[in-house]
Amino acid sequence: MLKAIIIDDEPYCCEILAAMLESDCPEIEITGIFNNAKDALTAIRQQSPDLVFLDVEMPRMNGFEMLEQLSSINFHLIFTTSYDQYALKAIRFSAIDYLLKPIDREELKKAVQKVKERIQIPLPQQLEILMQKIKQPTKPVNKIALPTMEGLQMIPIDIIISCESDDNYTTLQLRSRKKILVTRSLKEMEEILEQHSFIRVHRFYLVNLNEIEKYIKGEGGYLVMSDGTSIDVAKNKKEVLMKKLLPYKE
Repeated sequence: MLKAIIIDDEPYCCEILAAMLESDCPEIEITGIFNNAKDALTAIRQQSPDLVFLDVEMPRMNGFEMLEQLSSINFHLIFTTSYDQYALKAIRFSAIDYLLKPIDREELKKAVQKVKERIQIPLPQQLEILMQKIKQPTKPVNKIALPTMEGLQMIPIDIIISCESDDNYTTLQLRSRKKILVTRSLKEMEEILEQHSFIRVHRFYLVNLNEIEKYIKGEGGYLVMSDGTSIDVAKNKKEVLMKKLLPYKE
């Protein structure tokens, strides 16, 4: 059994999540439900839970501020949040699990299953990336936490040349000519990297603008990247790409 606590300032949300866990996740034992961060901090220190469901948006002290009060994170963490652009982007950069409200029953079961399969609690580097992105949402971060089949990898963003879709996964081509398969879709990668000089040029490709060596004309044309690889440009992506490559052209 995994001991879990729920932290959310909305009692109704707590009740719904607790009911879902009790009916669909028998491996979870709910040891506490808290409607404010102060009481939750005391419970975490006293109970040492295995898993914490943490609401992001809470008055007085939000979920991120609450985590900063802890000297270490010795539990699995699943954020629960309504859609918020900055919060979600920060969470995605850190590769910490989250559930969007209203919580979907199947998504909840998947999240709990991932916790059961994963021995490693959030790494200090993940929390560092998270807090950096939360405190300075418009400032680019240097690294991104990405889940792979083997675990998490902290990858400097500027060494990524391109991202290629592989069904629900994405293959990253790095400057070192190394390839990494990450368990994120290309759409997810696009949402994370779009503010970091990356652009979608094809339904299968996302590229780093700083790593483009040449653009070869054609119906859509294609790009020659810094590692010598060629990447097709979709006809419907050509205009947006040209605006990025030639921003001052009349």
